[in-house]
Amino acid sequence: MRTSLPLPADYAAADVLAFHGRDAEGVSERISDNRLLKAVMLDGVPVLFDVAFTPGEALCDIAADAPLSNRAEAMVGDALLNIIGLRIDPAPFMAMARGDELLKDLASRHGALRIVQSATVFEALTWAIMGQQINLAFAIALRRSFILQAGVRHSSGLWCYPEAADAARVDIDQLLSRKFSRSKAETLLRVARLVDQGELSLDRDSDIKAASAALLAVKGIGPWTVNYALLRGYGYPDCSLHGDVAIRAALQKLLKEDAKPDMARTEALLARWAPHRTMAAAQLWASLASAA
Repeated sequence: MRTSLPLPADYAAADVLAFHGRDAEGVSERISDNRLLKAVMLDGVPVLFDVAFTPGEALCDIAADAPLSNRAEAMVGDALLNIIGLRIDPAPFMAMARGDELLKDLASRHGALRIVQSATVFEALTWAIMGQQINLAFAIALRRSFILQAGVRHSSGLWCYPEAADAARVDIDQLLSRKFSRSKAETLLRVARLVDQGELSLDRDSDIKAASAALLAVKGIGPWTVNYALLRGYGYPDCSLHGDVAIRAALQKLLKEDAKPDMARTEALLARWAPHRTMAAAQLWASLASAA
């Protein structure tokens, strides 16, 4: 199946490819010049997205290893929007940022950034759990191990990011043997089993407040994990990433202060950019990357 999506004139394919290429040993994603390959399980079927970025258009070939259900076909459309960063329109944020004393220079420098999302909400949530309180390189290594232990191989050779049913079958000792902490492994498997058994809904169309409350009720999941899952999974445009160390570091730099603001002050600072806090976070993250 082939489909295409128009891309805005200011679309930066290089940024999208860089996000998907963060793992140099990636088993589920592969990038090359203006091309992204990503494999994921959708409603029990291994699916490969082969996206070629051209000026003004993204051409996508979708290869499924079995016939797709109606539900899976809908998931394909959602996943494609997510992985190429078209879920959140940056225009409303940019209009606000041009008149904001703190953000206007960043927005002018970086332009209209795109929030790249995970293919599914389950991928976003499990990635957030794996990334809690560790550095990015270690989190990426854990993610790779998780995919290899829980995923299914697509006929192309890439490993599909697993669904809840796949992850729920993993034994905790398998994760512990790959440097997962016990608390992280337990939370990961707890979430997989709750979703697989229908006790935790990850419906993208859910009310955000209800979805947040349901996630916070799960042992091992805190506010940072919820907000990151909302950002990368639900495409929610107003996530407050006040628990994110990099956001606090970016604010310290932006404010020209000697220390990072604490979480309470960070939350208050971010509140001034509601309902566009997700895009504000993207600009803050980019400010650290551009200074590196």
